[in-house]
Amino acid sequence: MKIFLTIDLHKCTGCRNCELACSAERTKSFNPKRSRIQILKDEPRNLVVPMVCLQCEVPLCEQACPNGAISYNEKGTLVVHSKVCIGCMNCVTACLYGGIEIDPKTLKAKKCDICWGDPACIKACEYKAISLVEAKKEGLKARRKNIDIAYQTAGMKTGEVQE
Repeated sequence: MKIFLTIDLHKCTGCRNCELACSAERTKSFNPKRSRIQILKDEPRNLVVPMVCLQCEVPLCEQACPNGAISYNEKGTLVVHSKVCIGCMNCVTACLYGGIEIDPKTLKAKKCDICWGDPACIKACEYKAISLVEAKKEGLKARRKNIDIAYQTAGMKTGEVQE
């Protein structure tokens, strides 16, 4: 069964503990810039938006990769194979949700791989804002609800792009 992270924006405080836990787990460093989850803040609007790979049903990042460096692992999670990645940034440009970035040290693509089913970010979130859900109807509804909340908080209609 495919799984992904969902984040309750009503519970997330923007503390960034998830970023530190992720970078420590994945890169053995306390460097939020190397984390696979990024917390974006807009202080004037009181907006906190955690950005993480949504494990899309139709992953544009995978389609954009010229080397096939993005594929599903045996657990059904979309991952980046850093030995194959050439750092061209096609995947970053293709992702509509900001769920994939270039690592500032390796210059290769990085995205959440759900820590192989045991996410460090969930353990680090003392507010219980992050959860792991299955791609069943309930899990997809939870993901959609939180995307809608982010749009509403930003004062936008769902799907509207602000310039």
